[in-house]
Amino acid sequence: MSVEADAISDTPAGGLLRRVRLPNDRRTPAAARALVRSVLEEAGLESLLNEALLLTTELSTNAVVHANTELDIEVRSDATGLTVTVTDFAPGPVEQLAVGPRNESVDIGEVAERGRGLLLVDHFASRWGTVHEGTGKGVWFRLEREHTGEVTAVVPATAAESGTPSLGALTALLHVHPERQSEEGVAEFAADLLAQLSRLTGAAGGVIRLDRGDGGGRQLLARYGRAPRDDADTIRVPLTVQRPYSGELELDASPIGYAHPLATLVAERFSLHLENDRLRRADLRRQTWLTFLAEASELLAQSLDVNLTMALIPQLVVPRLGQWCAVHTTDAWGRLQLAAATHADEGTLAQLHEILAETGPDSILTRLEEASRLGTQVMLGAPTEGFAVPLVARGTRLGTLAVGRHHRIRHDSDEVAVLEDVARRAALAIDNARIHDERHKVARTLQASLLPPALPRVEGIGFAAEYVPTGSEVGGDFYDVVPQGDDTWLVVVGDVSGKGVQAATVTGLVRDVIRILVDDGKPMGEILCRVNKTLVQRGGGRYCTLAMASVSRSADNVLSVCLHLAGHDRAVLVHADGKTSFVGEGGTALGLLESITSPDVEVRLQPGDSLIFYTDGVTERRRGRELFGTGRLRDAAGPLAGYPAEVMAARLRSTTINFSVEEPRDDIAILVLRNDA
Repeated sequence: MSVEADAISDTPAGGLLRRVRLPNDRRTPAAARALVRSVLEEAGLESLLNEALLLTTELSTNAVVHANTELDIEVRSDATGLTVTVTDFAPGPVEQLAVGPRNESVDIGEVAERGRGLLLVDHFASRWGTVHEGTGKGVWFRLEREHTGEVTAVVPATAAESGTPSLGALTALLHVHPERQSEEGVAEFAADLLAQLSRLTGAAGGVIRLDRGDGGGRQLLARYGRAPRDDADTIRVPLTVQRPYSGELELDASPIGYAHPLATLVAERFSLHLENDRLRRADLRRQTWLTFLAEASELLAQSLDVNLTMALIPQLVVPRLGQWCAVHTTDAWGRLQLAAATHADEGTLAQLHEILAETGPDSILTRLEEASRLGTQVMLGAPTEGFAVPLVARGTRLGTLAVGRHHRIRHDSDEVAVLEDVARRAALAIDNARIHDERHKVARTLQASLLPPALPRVEGIGFAAEYVPTGSEVGGDFYDVVPQGDDTWLVVVGDVSGKGVQAATVTGLVRDVIRILVDDGKPMGEILCRVNKTLVQRGGGRYCTLAMASVSRSADNVLSVCLHLAGHDRAVLVHADGKTSFVGEGGTALGLLESITSPDVEVRLQPGDSLIFYTDGVTERRRGRELFGTGRLRDAAGPLAGYPAEVMAARLRSTTINFSVEEPRDDIAILVLRNDA
């Protein structure tokens, strides 16, 4: 801390004069005491040390706390005594203290807070007064040798009775500090203050009662000696604390002399520490609420299901923020419908549902409709006292969040603010879940439009397919079976790169081009070339892998399959006896190059044989770092020989999904062709 020394000199009479400007800082009183101490030691006036330090502390602390400016302190000594002047630079007059003769008491309640420190100045100083110098104003006091007295740690009873407490006892009283900032530390500090005050005033005992506004009412915080009686010889001083705190100091002493002023001074000093305790508790509560809101947001963000989200909201609120909680949502006609409700006492949950379902001008439902319509907080009356806040997200009113208060405890301002914040986050989570659900429905509808509504039913030939979409985005996997003429069909299984609307657009383009070319009677080689050319020109950089097979039936009930693989995985051939093998020869994926190669492979399916087509969503199904792979697919297909095509496709789908507990990362498409002759 820096100080500015204006003057340091000797007075003409052999005394000392020191003048220093000190900053507006919490350490200023200590610096002022150090200055006074140095002057007293140099002047040989150590007998005035205790009084001078006490009064200097009072005046400098008063200047720092109330004036909130820099201060000048001037210390002047001479052969007979010491004069100290403390000047601040705040506007306004010095608080005046009307005092009479020394044996007359002063009602401290009639003295302004800034003037209460002058009671000590008036009591100990030989003379004192006020100064006004331009922009500064202050208080000076004079101490002389003949006014010093013996300093004792504990005042005798005669001193307490005469109303003249000793300086040592006052110093000990006013410099008591709590050892730690905790609930136990505050109680111990209160007990120490009461003990010092009782001994100083000769009181038989005293108590301090405190109500922290937490619903527990006014509690006994500290007690010394016997509890004060409810009569005239009892001093009661309210604690000057901010809401929700309130309290009172009671002292079993006659309110004459300095007992009442000192009790008031002690109450004010203790109130300052209570205010620190209130702020510390408020800060801890705010940190707790911030943690709660962060956890609530994380939980709400993890759910994209509308019903699950609405069921989660009351569980977050009860019992931390209320006795019960109910979530209502608006339907298409703006009417409120109960979506979820919970109660701390599960035995009364049925009764809560009955109350929430009641209609009428005084019902809770009417109040909830008012909160939803007006978009403001609405109080709820008996028997379920509490309040309701609207659920609003992106300017749309989604419903209401109603919360009932705990028994004997009303919601404070912090809890109301937290509940309103929870309502905002809950409304946003509900809206996000609804948007996700809508996108999911759109994706399913669009995906269904890219797949055939049903596969052809052909005597002696089995066609079956399974499709598992992922997420809310449309995938690029597709399959189709297109008639090519009498006893001839074209089987197609493909996978367009990417996901989303663009991938769905390319998927629809490939599927439609293939159907048109098949209707025109084009051979498979030309179909592949034209699809490739279309993707190069209009695919937007996306490519497609394709497994295409032309299936025809001969007179001996054998199915002849001409298989083309355009960058697609080889098909699995399952013989009637359970033996399996991969068939097909790899070719060029469509949409990457101007020209492609796609060798054809002839496969003959005897009665009972099957051919399984699939997309990479099957083989790339993950379990940690492990893939399902083609080997597991082949092993799973062998035991299915002899089953119908529908059973084979369903079993393979189930085996693939059950390989991992994770959600599929890619769409899964399986198509089974079986010779049922």
